[in-house]
This record gives sequence, structure tokens and C-alpha cells, in this order.
Amino acid sequence: MKNIKVDIEKIKTLRKKAGISIEKMSEFLGYDSLNGYYYLETGRIKFPAEKLALVAKILEVPYGFLFFEEEFAKMANKE
Repeated sequence: MKNIKVDIEKIKTLRKKAGISIEKMSEFLGYDSLNGYYYLETGRIKFPAEKLALVAKILEVPYGFLFFEEEFAKMANKE
């Protein structure tokens, strides 16, 4: 079974590669301070779908590119 998660490390890398500061990304996403975006990128809070879609647009990557799949074991049926 697979679990799909937002790849915050990939987002951080892409943002830096694009030369966009945390402050600028916060501004692009409509936050009043840099903390709004900083908390998303550090995993302190989860990315809302709307913000993640906007990040993909800003970074010029497909939305699905910002995720990774994680395998986890199935629980054994106990009967």
C-alpha cells in the first residue's frame, strides 16, 4: 500500500533553485509575514491544496511533481 505525501524538501530545493526567498514566496501566497510560508515548508503545518497548487504554478512544475509515494506494510489480518 502507498501513502502519498507532499515533498517539502523538493519544494524547498526548487524554491532556492528558482532564487525565490521565503519572504517572497510568503508574499506570492498572500501571507502577511514570512512565517506563513515558513511553517508550510518546514512541515510545521500541512500545505492546503490551494496553496500547493499555487506553489506548483510559481515554481513552474506540475502539481503532482510536489509529492512522493511512501510504501508501508499492510497490516496482517488477525482472525
